[in-house]
Amino acid sequence: MPMTSSAARAAAAATVTAVLLAVAGCSDEGNGDGDRPKDLASQQLEWRPCPAPSEAEGGGPAPSPLPGGTKWQCSFMDVPLDWAKPDGETIELALIRAPARDPENRIGSLVYNFGGPGASGVYALPALASEYEALRDRYDLVSFDPRGVGRSVPVECLDDREMDELAAGDPTPDDSAEEKSFQRGIEEFTDGCEENSGEELPHVGTLNAARDLDLMRQVLGDDKLHYFGISYGTELGGVYAHLYPKNIGRAVFDAVVDPTQGTVQSALGQVRGFQLALGNFAEDCLDRGDACRLPGSSVAEIEDWVIRLLDRLDKKPVPGIGERMLTEGQAANGIIHTLYSKEYWKLLEQGLDEADGGNGALLLAFSDAQSGRSENGTYSNIQAAGTAIGCVDAKARYTLEQAKSMVPEFRKASPVFGEYLAWGQASCSEWPVAGTWDHPDVSAPGAPPIVVVGNTGDPATPYEGTKAMARALGKGVAVQVTYEGEGHGSYSSSPCVQKAVNGYLLNGRVPSDGTVCK
Repeated sequence: MPMTSSAARAAAAATVTAVLLAVAGCSDEGNGDGDRPKDLASQQLEWRPCPAPSEAEGGGPAPSPLPGGTKWQCSFMDVPLDWAKPDGETIELALIRAPARDPENRIGSLVYNFGGPGASGVYALPALASEYEALRDRYDLVSFDPRGVGRSVPVECLDDREMDELAAGDPTPDDSAEEKSFQRGIEEFTDGCEENSGEELPHVGTLNAARDLDLMRQVLGDDKLHYFGISYGTELGGVYAHLYPKNIGRAVFDAVVDPTQGTVQSALGQVRGFQLALGNFAEDCLDRGDACRLPGSSVAEIEDWVIRLLDRLDKKPVPGIGERMLTEGQAANGIIHTLYSKEYWKLLEQGLDEADGGNGALLLAFSDAQSGRSENGTYSNIQAAGTAIGCVDAKARYTLEQAKSMVPEFRKASPVFGEYLAWGQASCSEWPVAGTWDHPDVSAPGAPPIVVVGNTGDPATPYEGTKAMARALGKGVAVQVTYEGEGHGSYSSSPCVQKAVNGYLLNGRVPSDGTVCK
């Protein structure tokens, strides 16, 4: 199915059966001055017409020209493989940009990170560009594939056939045999990552990505980094602000990660967020009366029916696409994908109804989009990169037994999704590289205002994270804007939020702290 902008945004999130959204943190590394080799800071980028995205980025055709005929430009930037050895081996990061429409009033570059971790910015920016077209008046719109992602020395773990087998596995073991199979899947995935990308794995974390951002700022010719971070991109932005508070220009964080939590608390927040979104979906369905295709006369009854459907799929998958069956895990993955945007609620209703009747094609298609699987059966590297980044960021290493012990707490937080994310806590159990931190230090004393935008109905980055980020950035730094809505993120859904953000980014008008958009 063609990917809408909302689908592209949702597909950029980590899958429920892969590593969870990692809440990273960093120790005090100072302002980073002196970390950058001068020859890399002065390198000249060669901007050329953009090719079609690589399979690791997501595949598909080359990006279409922008309104007015402006063509996308792509380049590569050299960065140190190991920032502890800045004069050593280098790797290339893939960049993309759309030049500003009004060069005479150009502010600089506006650099985007769309989240994941593991999402290709080279793929995502053209897919979402229409939502940010107003900002191109005075900015070059720029994004990139972070190290380990897409075209930037991508982490490689399993081939497409092996990824299909992994996706069809049972993410909620019911007995010792299934637990062994689950553990075997983690080990095979980890072994594949180490075999194919072992040299890069220690260097793909958020801390190094933040250092890359500051080098990028210089190479792009900007005195300050103007930045738009979404979802995990807010975490990356927070780490950057901590390292380089005086290098921040105008920055916006949308769909904000809570930087104060470890992996377990972060995952519990996510399952509560998805449970809330599912309840809002069910309530919306009930409000349509007889037009609602799902059984039940209350939100609780519809949620219980979804649980029973997933239990049936656990015992007996139904036909999906071609010879592929819809399993329990893929159904849950597909449901989660549709909860990222209210635009999908009607399709979620249809997919659940059809799966109940024995046709799992629609939910499987949504699961594929969430997992980065193309219609031709190839996978992007979003799961490999997301796992690698998450595991090198987070110190926590939970065994399968420890993850199993978390199931009751997670199930209490979300009867529908809790068990999936509880078992997912074992994703890094076999990882060959030690983690960096428990949670990030994003304190940024001396930084200019950073606009943080939270959506009260956000399933993936619950609204509480916005308040936590605002506190953690420090007094006088964060300016909080709230959108009372649904879906992951706010800027693309709310004209009110767009007005506040555009006024700040384009004209320097800082919105009032506590602004509420409905």
